[in-house]
Amino acid sequence: MADRAGIGQLWIKDETQRLGIGSFKGLGGAYAVLKLAMRYVEKITGRAILPAELLDPGVRSLFSALTFSCASDGNHGRSVSAGARLIGARAVVFLHAGVSDERAAHITRLGADIVRVGGDYHDSVEAAAKAASLDGWIAVPDTVGPGEDDAACTFVVQGYAMLIEEIIAATGQGSAFTHVLVQAGVGGLAASVFGHGWARGLFGPDTHLWIVEPERSACLYESARAKMPVRLPPGPATNMSMLECQSPSMLVWPIIEALTTGYITVTDEEASGAVRLLDQGVSGDQRLRVGESGAAGLAGLLRATAESDRKRLRLDQSAKVLLFATEGPTDLSAWSGNQ
Repeated sequence: MADRAGIGQLWIKDETQRLGIGSFKGLGGAYAVLKLAMRYVEKITGRAILPAELLDPGVRSLFSALTFSCASDGNHGRSVSAGARLIGARAVVFLHAGVSDERAAHITRLGADIVRVGGDYHDSVEAAAKAASLDGWIAVPDTVGPGEDDAACTFVVQGYAMLIEEIIAATGQGSAFTHVLVQAGVGGLAASVFGHGWARGLFGPDTHLWIVEPERSACLYESARAKMPVRLPPGPATNMSMLECQSPSMLVWPIIEALTTGYITVTDEEASGAVRLLDQGVSGDQRLRVGESGAAGLAGLLRATAESDRKRLRLDQSAKVLLFATEGPTDLSAWSGNQ
């Protein structure tokens, strides 16, 4: 694939098998649930506990009355539900009208209750926040608006930092990537990768840190153009459904604004093509079964290498590019690999 793109090296962080959830999201929502549960125990008992104590029967008995809630396009809901099930708590996941029954089934198999909401992703976010406030549930959002409590969302984004630790362990601290492309919805993953990568010395001032978004839902790109967070109006759906978000998370927007060096938007057709290339394994490459959202980074790279100014972008034989296969297929009936 590197030869096809005309670059020196191409590395892909494979998240399609993560924790049986099949997405990097398994690192965020479940981690946040466990951290919030530890806080709850400390509040009730007056003592801090270690993570291993969450499975102690005496501690676990405290969680039976707890309900964790969130809004989701699919994968965040699976992660929160898995975390709640692990400690014996209840989970309620709010899904907007565009979330398929197949994605909803992945969540219910983990024991969560589903609440359907009309409108788009941010309508489900607002409904989940309102319900949590009224019913005394513990909200685990992966995005926050202006003035909202960001403690739980901070845990979600912190959980994603494990990706950088694993990359360092696999490649060595001195692996100087020249380009890092991260696909984005509200921006949590990109902010975690860029910020933690900088903090750990994996990226430097010359590293191109690019965000990839669907053309139909490019809220970070439009916010960067406006020099302030914006909310996009509802529009046609994209096959990159895990990235279909209308506004940035206010928690991570300052990191995105400070560290991102470029934005790339891709079409549904380009995402589908990237899915098929990964599934085929170009010229003997290892095959990856990746969803359209998970293939968006590769689609963005291929679009960038087709640009006339690729030399200025340093997309040549000196380039060492890092991508993220963030998820496996979530809707097999509509998956581009079947086409």
